[in-house]
Amino acid sequence: MPKDPKKENLVKAVSLKLYELTDTQIGWISELIEQFQTSHKFTKNPDSDIITEEVLHDFGDALRDHHTFSRQSFTKDRFEFALETILNRNGIPAKKSPSGNPGDDITIQDQKFSLKTQADKNIKKEYIHISKFHELGKGDWSDKKEDLVGLREQFFNHMRSYDRILTLRRIDKPPKSDWHYELVEIPKDLLLEAKDGKFQMMHQSTQMPKPGYCRVYGKDKGGLFGTEKKKKFELYFDGGGERKLQIKALDKSYCTVHAEWIFAPVKKLK
Repeated sequence: MPKDPKKENLVKAVSLKLYELTDTQIGWISELIEQFQTSHKFTKNPDSDIITEEVLHDFGDALRDHHTFSRQSFTKDRFEFALETILNRNGIPAKKSPSGNPGDDITIQDQKFSLKTQADKNIKKEYIHISKFHELGKGDWSDKKEDLVGLREQFFNHMRSYDRILTLRRIDKPPKSDWHYELVEIPKDLLLEAKDGKFQMMHQSTQMPKPGYCRVYGKDKGGLFGTEKKKKFELYFDGGGERKLQIKALDKSYCTVHAEWIFAPVKKLK
């Protein structure tokens, strides 16, 4: 392989700067280098209009960089910042929305995106759970099933402020396995099917307002006791202190997986 003069000059410049660092600082850099040299598998959906090969590998490196120094999963804030930075570096215009914006989180090539993350302990690979899709701070909400209709309308209004929904999911982690992330797009059209959902108020709950569900079903499937409906997802109106809307048990087969990142943890230097 022919030498790259630009890369060689960069390596030399960085090497000289290492002499100015303390032993501890060089140790941190050594661990990062080791992380970048561990085994990994990055894959992308060939039909993705968001993840190019360059973005795939750069985002994977951002994840590996993070986990060199942290056992905590990638947060939503880090997701937003990394995605904006990496897309722009690769010639894809992206602009993060102001912090606290109630609607979209980032604009990518003139499309507004809502970004979510999932990293719960008992995560199921084939079912998506978004524990806080948005807050339900206003509207009538007591113990009447009819109240859920207005809360569902808040859900629809919230989705009018963006075009697409992406969720970064941490599927697995050490020591049980390697780090494993995936980027999944939840179709807005799928969530809008909640307009025909079936409501259930949880009257047995001690909370007030009472929590409730709006369940969305698809085609019939064979069941133990005959034909039953296949559940696509459910909206959960959480009546706790935060009064938030959750999306639960969303069947990932209705979604698009844009990319997947699997990489080994770094072995700490002695």
